[in-house]
Amino acid sequence: MSELPPCPQCSSTYTYADGSQLICPECGHEWRANDTSEPTAAAVRDAHGNPLQDGDSVTVIKDLKVKGSSLVVKIGTKVKNIRLIDGDHDIDCKIDGIGAMQLKSEFVKKA
Repeated sequence: MSELPPCPQCSSTYTYADGSQLICPECGHEWRANDTSEPTAAAVRDAHGNPLQDGDSVTVIKDLKVKGSSLVVKIGTKVKNIRLIDGDHDIDCKIDGIGAMQLKSEFVKKA
C-alpha cells in the first residue's frame, strides 16, 4: 500500500485517494495529489457568498441583540470600515450609537 500524505488542513493521517483527488474523512478537505501549494486561508464571506475584506462596508440583515445590554442592532444598519479577525465572530467594527463590537459574517451583506 502506498503512503499518502497527511491532510494539509487538519494534518490527519487517514487520507484516502479518489481518482486524482485526495480526501480527508475527518475535515472533508479535498486536494489534488500533485498539488504542493500551501493551503489558502478561508475567505470570510457575507450571507450571500460575497468575499469580504478589511475596510469594506456592510449592512446588517437581521436584528441583533447586544449581549449584556438592552440595545439592538437594527436590520439595515450600515457598518463602515470593518476589520476581519479570526474566530466565531469574524468581523470587528464600530457601530454608531452602540460602539465597538464583533459580528458574525453570516448576519451581514456587503454594501
